[in-house]
Amino acid sequence: MLRLRAICPFSWRMFQFRPFSFEPLISQMTKSTDEEQIFDLIEKNKAILTEEQVGCAFSMLWQFQRQKISLLKNVEYIREHPQFLTLQDLATTKMEFMNDTTLVNVLYITQQFGIKAHDPLIEALVTEAWRRLERFDISVLSKFSSCLVDQHLYFSPLMGEIADIVNRNLESIQDLRSLSVLMVNISSLISQRFQEQLVNKTELLFDTIDPSQVNTARRIVQFLRNIKYSYYPLLERCNQVFLSNMNHLDLDFISKILSLYHSLQFYNFQFFLMAKKRLTEMIPLFDHPANFVKLLVALGPLAGPQEKDRLKSTILLMSEELTSQQALAVMEAMEEMESRNSHLIKKIASILCKHLDNYKPVELLRITQTLIFLHFQSKDFFVKLRELLISYLKVSVVPSEIALLVCALSMLPSPHLDEARISQIEAVLPQCDLSDLNDFATSVLRCIQYDHTYLDSTPGKQLKLLQKLDYHGRQRLQKCNDLNLLWKEVKSLKGDWFAHSLLEETVVTLQRLMDEINYMNIAGIASFISRSNYLSTSLLDRIASVVVQQIEKIHPFAILGVILPFCALNYDPPQRDEFFGTCIQHLNSHLSKLDPIMLVFLGSSLATIEYFPENLLKAIFNIKFLAKLDSQLELLCSSLNMKVQFRLMELNRAVCLECPEYQIPWFHERFCQQYNKDTGSMNGAQQQIYKMLAEVLGGINFVKASVLTPYYYTIGFECILDKRKNPLPYGSHNLTLGKLPKIHSESNTQIAGSRLPPGAEKIALEFLDSRAFCRNTPHLKGKSAMKKRHLEILGYHVIQIPHFEWNSMALSTKGARMDYLRERIFGAGKSDRCFY
Repeated sequence: MLRLRAICPFSWRMFQFRPFSFEPLISQMTKSTDEEQIFDLIEKNKAILTEEQVGCAFSMLWQFQRQKISLLKNVEYIREHPQFLTLQDLATTKMEFMNDTTLVNVLYITQQFGIKAHDPLIEALVTEAWRRLERFDISVLSKFSSCLVDQHLYFSPLMGEIADIVNRNLESIQDLRSLSVLMVNISSLISQRFQEQLVNKTELLFDTIDPSQVNTARRIVQFLRNIKYSYYPLLERCNQVFLSNMNHLDLDFISKILSLYHSLQFYNFQFFLMAKKRLTEMIPLFDHPANFVKLLVALGPLAGPQEKDRLKSTILLMSEELTSQQALAVMEAMEEMESRNSHLIKKIASILCKHLDNYKPVELLRITQTLIFLHFQSKDFFVKLRELLISYLKVSVVPSEIALLVCALSMLPSPHLDEARISQIEAVLPQCDLSDLNDFATSVLRCIQYDHTYLDSTPGKQLKLLQKLDYHGRQRLQKCNDLNLLWKEVKSLKGDWFAHSLLEETVVTLQRLMDEINYMNIAGIASFISRSNYLSTSLLDRIASVVVQQIEKIHPFAILGVILPFCALNYDPPQRDEFFGTCIQHLNSHLSKLDPIMLVFLGSSLATIEYFPENLLKAIFNIKFLAKLDSQLELLCSSLNMKVQFRLMELNRAVCLECPEYQIPWFHERFCQQYNKDTGSMNGAQQQIYKMLAEVLGGINFVKASVLTPYYYTIGFECILDKRKNPLPYGSHNLTLGKLPKIHSESNTQIAGSRLPPGAEKIALEFLDSRAFCRNTPHLKGKSAMKKRHLEILGYHVIQIPHFEWNSMALSTKGARMDYLRERIFGAGKSDRCFY
């Protein structure tokens, strides 16, 4: 026996310090009904507890904790309990013997109980886990990465090692649940190539998950948001998971998905409709401000008028209990809801004012933007806000933060930048990206406009600052050698400064890098071109070529963005028929997947360039589609709602005029009558033309202004010439310059000229301002070209008067302009000028 003990000292020690069987103690723990029973077991057995039993104790305590309603109170109680401290000491001494799963689980649970990252136990557990990192399986690795995220170690070397392990083992990973956790946690560190590999792997594994795993789908969407990639195939598949489980989704989950979709600009109206129904059912369930504010933020933008009133009246009753963050969330929700409830706005603003010192700079910008949008006025509030913004600005050294603070200051009443602030901006310009430069320029222009309008002065230092902004913007563009990096900076840029100072240089840079245009970035680049109104034939030809070659890789949702610049700018690429034919064929096989609103925009855009796909029109012009469209319009803000309705009207009009063989009826009579109630007034150029036309034609009885045609086009001026080109008079006119005369309209859909004397023709004169042409060239845009085409179908002879001719030096005198009008109206064959 003694010999045996001498040979196996280690085994004897294990036998001495561990119970012969630890199963009964673990069984007692699992059968416990509350924390006190666990703590009693720890106190009685602390001398003999094994690493497995320590891990089980942690697990049971966390299991009980998750069942509690008052989480914070119970966490504090557990954390301060003497036996929990004993359990921590035991974990410290026994972590070396723990298996990987138990080790990481103890770390995770310890953090959930609020133990700080600098606690010796947390540090020891992280160090031990780091030592074992290479041997962790995928589930343990994912949980460990979440522990690091809880410590805000997103960019730590340890997280970098985890990303490297995932990269090296990606092919062998088959657990999408664990992979999705890792994808979210390492998303800040990985390259674009690795991002694409993860997206491809996720697609391969997606069918392996249970359809009820909504959290896995949510993490996939969160990963796409983190890397700013709206990858539609994955978003659609995740969306189907959410839809199939909608009845089981709670407020927190739906709120997160709506926020993620908004960030990704992914709009699935089936999800929105079901989410609206589910959230509306929850209104009576919440009477605590924290939950009700979350409900208001999620449901408010989707709700109908009655639900909105109900939400606003309830939040008003709760307003005294709101925290600073809840008040900010409510105010931003009111902006989304387009609310003008002055009583509620003032109430929430008073709460914001009370907590103003506690907000971060970016939150102060959000407060400023929201209050300006809601037309809130309070001198005292804005004075306090200005002082706070300036105090932050004086100590800030981060370019993006300085930019947002200056932006907020410029939006307040009486904006002004003193010399100190201008010097501060100049000092950080070399570190700024294009977004920061654009924010600075927009802010400076606001200040200059105020100084010029109200102080009748334009400080020279502000003008010099604009010149420096121009210089640094051009320098950044000229040094850019990566299209994707360029796109990240320019995709959200807008405003006068960018359009006038950097747009041309940006297009030159895009042309230099256009070989990098591919199926992934093509829709974004195309949308940028259409927004900028800048006609670059080389860029558009490249886009058309990529579409023809890579159409199978381009998602149907992206087709609208791809064709938009060609339609808006009225440009035909060399392979016009192949390009548009390829796009239409690709759409035809996916029409059932597209939301009605997208179909309307597709149809109206294609109609601009005389494309009327029969399958698309059949999908749009039917009762079922229009009913579905009406339900979706209820979810949109008023401006977008009107835009969609107007586009449908334009498509309806185009089909009636250009494709009568489809026998689609005109059903927008009432809408157009409502839309054309207010005609506005004539600008200076139109007044000049009207007076001169009256002189050229022989009096005001020979010309009409603001004529409403069949199908509700508004013509600037109309006159009638007989077969000998002599003007024919109308009835009496009473016109005050600056005011448009009463609208003259043809009845219903009658073709112009059908009631004219034989050989007579109606002349439509249109003054085309700069909006009718591309920004960089006198090339007529699609909408103006379509209007001319339609007016000709209606029997008009169309004369277009472009602003650059009317305002040219050649027409600087009244006599020259009179001669110009005579030539355009009476000159043989000279009235059909083309600006294509």
